[in-house]
Amino acid sequence: MRSFSVGLAALLVFSGLSLAAASASAEVKIAYVDLQRALLEVEDGKKAKAELEKLKADRQKELDAAQTEVRKLKEAFDAQVEFMKPEVKQQKQMELAQKLQMLQQTFAEKQKELVKREAELTKKIFARMGAILSQVGEKEGYTMIFEKTESSLLWAPKHLDLTNDLIRRYNAGEGK
Repeated sequence: MRSFSVGLAALLVFSGLSLAAASASAEVKIAYVDLQRALLEVEDGKKAKAELEKLKADRQKELDAAQTEVRKLKEAFDAQVEFMKPEVKQQKQMELAQKLQMLQQTFAEKQKELVKREAELTKKIFARMGAILSQVGEKEGYTMIFEKTESSLLWAPKHLDLTNDLIRRYNAGEGK
């Protein structure tokens, strides 16, 4: 008898939760925004992208010059290796290996520098976008605004997309 009343109580609680969830779902207002697209389309994002592209091109020139130097050293080594004494050969191999290692370290440093600069530039933009979305969410009564990414939001109706509105508001100066 006791298990019947516990089961009945659980059923009543579950039914109450289901009704509460159903009534709450009628009041839910959601939207989504594609922050990556917005980043590429707002004026500050375009400027940041241009700065990063220039920085990347400059760093690539530096790396290309260093790579050319290492390649020339390797070619000179290969051309002379048969005429070298064993100790000279070993010395040249070590020098070449050091140059190659330095090139790899330089490449890694340049990559870190680019990633760091990109984070610096986009952090401010995303913070401002977040402020705009918070204002929109509160003002227009959204329960949630999701970020659209390839792995998280696979599909949603176009009328729930706030990306164009975010870009317009950002470029108009909101969120500063």
